[in-house]
Amino acid sequence: MPNRIPAPWRAFLAEADRALSRPVEVHCLGGFVLAALWRLPGPTADVDVIEVGPADAGQDLLAVAGAGSELSRRHGLHFHRVTVAEVPETYASRLIDITPRGFTRLRLLALEVHDLVLAKLGRNSARDRADVEFLIRKGAIDRRLLEERFEVELRPYVLNEDRHRAAFHLWLQEFFEE
Repeated sequence: MPNRIPAPWRAFLAEADRALSRPVEVHCLGGFVLAALWRLPGPTADVDVIEVGPADAGQDLLAVAGAGSELSRRHGLHFHRVTVAEVPETYASRLIDITPRGFTRLRLLALEVHDLVLAKLGRNSARDRADVEFLIRKGAIDRRLLEERFEVELRPYVLNEDRHRAAFHLWLQEFFEE
């Protein structure tokens, strides 16, 4: 499902695609995905990535388009490898292909919206809560599905279950209770 990646990322990603020496698949989340799929306003300078394939391609990607690379300096954008992320267990089965037409090496896969929301839960920052509120206002979140994924695919695997459960229940009260 090719998407129209908004500026300024489109030009940056197109150059990264051309600069890579081999196919690279990335699983993306964060503000970039919110902008690409849901048109969240507000800039973010990075494309957060939780998985890179093949496994040894992460170094190639960051050398070409990571922080401090020539491409990053030119565009003011970069890929950022997220080293600690708590995502639903089977998120990969729901990834959304947002690779623009014409890309030959860089394949961009985005977390589905409920998985994206749950990935924000661990950090639970003011920015994360604003992003969740934005998605709820857009009608993108199904509460029942979010609760099911939390209970079945996230909660059993997190490092601090009490903290995640407390944050999740606060989010439900804040965003879904009238």
